[in-house]
Amino acid sequence: MKEALLYYAAAGTTAIAGILHLLLVPNIIGFNVNTAIFFLVSGIAQIFWVLPMVKRWGKMWYYIGIAGTIILIIMWAITRMPGNPITGRGGPISDMAIAIEVFQIAYVIITAITIARERRGHIMEKTKIKG
Repeated sequence: MKEALLYYAAAGTTAIAGILHLLLVPNIIGFNVNTAIFFLVSGIAQIFWVLPMVKRWGKMWYYIGIAGTIILIIMWAITRMPGNPITGRGGPISDMAIAIEVFQIAYVIITAITIARERRGHIMEKTKIKG
């Protein structure tokens, strides 16, 4: 039961980050369509990523989720710097942006713990079989 909580926690954090990304779309679409599309795609992808976590699709899916989320975190950090290569200016740091980053970082950490626990459980299973 405790192990299942990790999968649900990871699913919950990525779902919340995705929903928050989607909430940004209506506010920004009138100002910057490209950013709105990026938030839309990111939000949909993060909400989709609930499935691999809840259904326990396996490590490959978890690694892809971690990698994609880290890319989003890095892009956010880069776009906050003045004169950055993506937007050319430093973006604002809003409460919503901080919330999204917190949930994304939580997703990465929880999913990494899940992978480590699965690996340890798999190793323990092999030693039980041999012993």
